[in-house]
Amino acid sequence: MLKQLRTAVLLLVVLTVLTGLIYPVAMTGIAQVLMPGKANGSLIHRDGAVVGSTLIGQSFIDPKTDRVLQGYFRGRPSAAGAGYDASASGGSNLGPTNKALIDRVNATAAIIRQENGLTASAPIPVDLVTASGSGLDPDISPAAAELQVPRVARQRGVSEAQVKALVQKHTSGRTLWIFGEPRVNVLALNQALDQNFPLAR
Repeated sequence: MLKQLRTAVLLLVVLTVLTGLIYPVAMTGIAQVLMPGKANGSLIHRDGAVVGSTLIGQSFIDPKTDRVLQGYFRGRPSAAGAGYDASASGGSNLGPTNKALIDRVNATAAIIRQENGLTASAPIPVDLVTASGSGLDPDISPAAAELQVPRVARQRGVSEAQVKALVQKHTSGRTLWIFGEPRVNVLALNQALDQNFPLAR
């Protein structure tokens, strides 16, 4: 019995050291060498300070008016807490026939049409009016970005071609050429706008 207990304790210690220390340190070291940006959270820096991560969306909406901040691209709506709250990640769980969801989508679509000078019946990409399952989605579709280009260019005082070039630069293709859809990271795009075409203060 004592021999079996000693073997069990020794095995516990060995496995704890292997899987609790050596393996995590080795994986962290390999990740830091091969992909340091991703290993550190895919952070976006500006003037030496961290402004966010490409993995978690941020709101560019004025909470008082529900309108997008002038000169910025609107991201996907968030149902996580008060919006993009990583501690409350999740969707609204409202079904497609739920009146609250329908009313919210219609209200958001009307605001987007007004912001971008569209007709009352102009189609809006679905990702601009519906939240993702996590509520933290940092990306929008290229179509959603394209819809906003004229407004952003006008508000920034630059040509649509210049803004489109930034959108294309920040558009990612499918993962491994087959998974997912092309997407535009809103935070990275808005940061690039501030760097290349700052708003007049």
